[in-house]
Amino acid sequence: MKQILLVDGYNIIGAWKELRALKDTKLLDARDRLIEHMAEYQAFMGCEVIIVFDAHLVPGIEAKEQKYKLQIIYTRENETADERIEKLAAQLINRRTEVIVATSDSIEQWVIFAQGALRKSARELEIEMELVETQITKEVRTIQSTNAHSKIPLTQEVAEIFEKWRRGLK
Repeated sequence: MKQILLVDGYNIIGAWKELRALKDTKLLDARDRLIEHMAEYQAFMGCEVIIVFDAHLVPGIEAKEQKYKLQIIYTRENETADERIEKLAAQLINRRTEVIVATSDSIEQWVIFAQGALRKSARELEIEMELVETQITKEVRTIQSTNAHSKIPLTQEVAEIFEKWRRGLK
């Protein structure tokens, strides 16, 4: 079954401690950091992630973009992220697609739940993201701890010469 996570961007930014602190100084940095987190989440969890941002915080025309294999939607003026998420959930839900909406807006949670989507609070997503980052860190350390082994046996002297070349040293 295909899984799609719809993320209410500014709701999550306002709920996560790290992003809330960034938002107070630079909203764009908080938005970029959320996008980076969700890219890691998508890659690790293997689900599709769509982030929706309200136009009322950054006025302008409706826009869609792909970044880090994520779909990012900026709603048109006078359209809330909640409205767009409700429309998307209705379009995407079917027998082979499970839609999960990440928001702490309780009214939005009830609306999408009534449509057949699942809900995930901002706190639940934050905890899940922390677990994903911990697991990624463990996997990176495991990969780094295993030394690359050459299939061609080299003497220590030749291996040191190759290592100097690799590092750009003479």
